[in-house]
Amino acid sequence: MPGSGLQEIMVRVYCLLIGCAFGLFQSAYFLGKIKGIDIRDYGSGNSGMTNTLRTLGTKAGLIVLVCDMLKIVLAVTLTTCLFAGKYPELRYTLKLYTAIGCIIGHNYPFYMRFRGGKGVAVTAGLILCFKPEFVPVGLSCFLIPWLSTHYVSLGSLCLVTGFFVQMVIEGSLGVFSGMSGQLLLEMYVLGALITGLCWFQHRGNIRRL
Repeated sequence: MPGSGLQEIMVRVYCLLIGCAFGLFQSAYFLGKIKGIDIRDYGSGNSGMTNTLRTLGTKAGLIVLVCDMLKIVLAVTLTTCLFAGKYPELRYTLKLYTAIGCIIGHNYPFYMRFRGGKGVAVTAGLILCFKPEFVPVGLSCFLIPWLSTHYVSLGSLCLVTGFFVQMVIEGSLGVFSGMSGQLLLEMYVLGALITGLCWFQHRGNIRRL
């Protein structure tokens, strides 16, 4: 890991923990409780946007989508305000650590017996606040497969995979100025982990596809 100081290691840990704390807010679960149901007892059994959409309707699904995206935007904004000024070379790396924490908290909430969502809306929120040029590419990666096949899961997998591919391409082209080769490699590993978590959560959908 680049940087020899304990402080840089601890900053990464802080970002993970802050992200996890935000990720634990399960909007689909709480919205379901307001409606008098446990969302995990219906449809796919998943506590996320897609299952909410299918179970409770479009309005509820959109509320969950916005809330799940908002929680990572808030988490990344907080960690950026706290640490990016002191560690500018870690700006994008710390966003990814925050995102991983948020995705883990979202996917495996301890108070729900680790049965949460799949992290797609959270990853979409990360794309929104990672770098501006990632937004149109992310939208295209999701919309084209989804509109072509009507499989949300396929669009979701293309979204997260496209994010990782774009990150590697831009890193290879030197777009992330000020980052050393070690930091770029660390960023790629984190991006691969985010992508892998999404693919793992969609393993049932992949078998059906």
